[in-house]
Amino acid sequence: MILVTGGAGFIGSNLVAELESAGANDIVVCDRLGSDEKWRNIAKRDLADIIAPENVLPFIDSNANRLETIFHLGAISATTETDADLIIDNNFRLSCELWTRCTRYGIPFIYASSAATYGDGAVGFDDNGDRDHLASLKPLNAYGWSKHLFDRWVSRTLATESNDQAPPQWAGLKFFNVYGPNEYHKEGQISVALKNYREISAGGPAVLFRSHNPDYEDGGQSRDFVWVGDCVKVMLWLMETPSVSGLFNLGTGKARSFADLANAIFAAAKITPEIKFIDTPIAIRDKYQYFTEARMDRLRQAGYSAPFTDLENGVSQYVRNFLATEDPYI
Repeated sequence: MILVTGGAGFIGSNLVAELESAGANDIVVCDRLGSDEKWRNIAKRDLADIIAPENVLPFIDSNANRLETIFHLGAISATTETDADLIIDNNFRLSCELWTRCTRYGIPFIYASSAATYGDGAVGFDDNGDRDHLASLKPLNAYGWSKHLFDRWVSRTLATESNDQAPPQWAGLKFFNVYGPNEYHKEGQISVALKNYREISAGGPAVLFRSHNPDYEDGGQSRDFVWVGDCVKVMLWLMETPSVSGLFNLGTGKARSFADLANAIFAAAKITPEIKFIDTPIAIRDKYQYFTEARMDRLRQAGYSAPFTDLENGVSQYVRNFLATEDPYI
């Protein structure tokens, strides 16, 4: 049995699909489906069960001897969420409880951290899990802070307790800018790839933020855009490589501009490029990241050797195999 928290979400549902394709039996999703179209993310899956987040701890207690791996991807992921108490309950305390149970029952634990832990990137994007290095990072929002707090809790726990007080395998993944199918329910948190595709398929230009930093031209702001399928491959590799534990970046290792992204979408959709720039909203302007790029040395040194999909190929897959079809779900 494999448990995926957040299994009906964007990355989680892609992981569940690949687990099923790989022959995994008894996949259990922990998530809250709500009243929108989120259920469609898992509508094609053959699942053993779907449980609510408030029931996940009793579920683990009752099924500990059957659980092979827990993937913890569930979280409040909106960077604009302002209820810090709610964020801490969901993103930090539950993560601690899951770690403790995986330790108690000897279950491998793979969890989602975030590139938001790096803040404005002033000290770089090094996935060093050392306590002193983690202390130097300054996230810009409550979401990033909650993920960072758990990374620090893990580092402190490992430093103060013996190895037999940790799960037999653990891995934290600092996801960078992930794009791909099944993100449609995310509303204001969708990838810029999906946002721009919707704009241009409706006949308008692709809309990007104007730069307010003299070091970057309009559209020159850059991110490490990573295809969701590559993220899933890394998670499956970790599950199949129990000797590997640690905190790892999950990007491509190469930053690309938002203009590059928009142009890749135009090319995939076979539409003449037209980009419109608007001012970055005042509310987020002083917290805006102008550059992110994952250092991938640690994951490579741990033994992961598969290539990452370049931006043009990833966007082409997304547009042609999903967004431009009648059924965009994986």
